[in-house]
Amino acid sequence: MARGGARNRSGPTPDPKSARSDRRSYKLTALPAEGYDGEVPDFPLPDLPVWHEYFVDKQKVRELDQEATEDRSDRERELWRWAWRTPQACAWSTQPWRWHAVAMWVRTSALCESSDATAADKNSLHRFADQIGLSPAGMKENGWAIAVDEVAAKREQTTTVAAKPKRRLRAVGDE
Repeated sequence: MARGGARNRSGPTPDPKSARSDRRSYKLTALPAEGYDGEVPDFPLPDLPVWHEYFVDKQKVRELDQEATEDRSDRERELWRWAWRTPQACAWSTQPWRWHAVAMWVRTSALCESSDATAADKNSLHRFADQIGLSPAGMKENGWAIAVDEVAAKREQTTTVAAKPKRRLRAVGDE
C-alpha cells in the first residue's frame, strides 16, 4: 500500500488565481468552447458481442444477439464522434495515449444506457469521465478550463443593423 506523499485528489485542488499557484506557475490550459474541429480518429476497440441468455430445462443457454451487437457498435461510434467534438478533444488530439481511455468511456457509456448495466459499470463511467476530463472534477484534475468568448456579445452588437425610422418620416410631410 502506498504511504505518504501527494496522491490523486488528496487535499484541496489548486486555485489558479492564488499567489501560491502564481509562484508555482500553475495555469489552466484553455480549451476552445466551440470544440474540436479536426479529424475524428477511428474507434480503437473491436466490436463487443452482445449475448442473449436464457434457461432451457434448468440449463443456461447463451446465444449471440447479432442485431443488439450491431446496435451497440453503432451507438459506440455515435458517442465516439460526439466525444471528439467536445472542447476536451482538443487536448486528446495531442495526447494519443488517452484515446483508449476515451474509447473505454464510450463503451461504458453505451453499456450504461442498456438494462445490462451494473452499479459497478455506472461507477466506472464516472471514473473514466474524470480521467478524460468530461466532468468538472476531471477538468480540474487535468488542469483544463473551457475558454469563454468574452467578445462574442460585442461582436453580435456591432453586426446588428438598426431599422430605418419610417414612421417618423411620415409625420413630417412633403414640404
